[in-house]
Amino acid sequence: MPAGPTLKLERIAWQAGKLLLGVDEAGRGPLAGPVVAAAVVFPRDVKRLAGIRDSKTLSEPQRDKAVLLIRKRALAIGIGAASVREIDRLNIRRATALAMRRAILRLYAECREPECREPECRVLLDGLAMPEVGFAHEFLIDGDALCVSISAAGIIAKTIRDRLMVNLARRHPAYHWVTNRGYGTEAHLQAIEQHGPTRHHRRTFAPIAQLGLGL
Repeated sequence: MPAGPTLKLERIAWQAGKLLLGVDEAGRGPLAGPVVAAAVVFPRDVKRLAGIRDSKTLSEPQRDKAVLLIRKRALAIGIGAASVREIDRLNIRRATALAMRRAILRLYAECREPECREPECRVLLDGLAMPEVGFAHEFLIDGDALCVSISAAGIIAKTIRDRLMVNLARRHPAYHWVTNRGYGTEAHLQAIEQHGPTRHHRRTFAPIAQLGLGL
């Protein structure tokens, strides 16, 4: 496995006359907040991007710095989300696919390049195939550690979601979202037991449903 993500897959796509659109998500596992997805496409002349790697390995300051670089160098960025209500109604897998679809559609709407369209883009998702996305795509397990475009998408998605949870925490400080970002930490679970779930909690997720505080 390489030391970090590379542009190898992008170069293969470029040589075939296509652009590579990397897609990743943040927030499948938390008990609160939306799931956020991002799609990123880089131009053919982009060089190695220092500091772009799996978002989970970066500190918050490193991610913030990476976001600035991505926004400067990307051809286009698309962001999509699925709400807590959609997660509870659809299930987390289908809601994640919906967020990814919205991110791809937003990227296509934002991109000014004529080739930044189906089928001129090779869409590559992190993880497993998701037919519900609605676009022809390929998938790459551990893609955020292997492919620069997917890594960039993961950084954008995580940064946006983290900032959203920090903003929500101002209205709901008891749940410690500033530090746990909605994940099921002991302090978060104790707060749910003590105060009950908010409208930002995923009522169908097992820890909340098992407390008898779900739907």
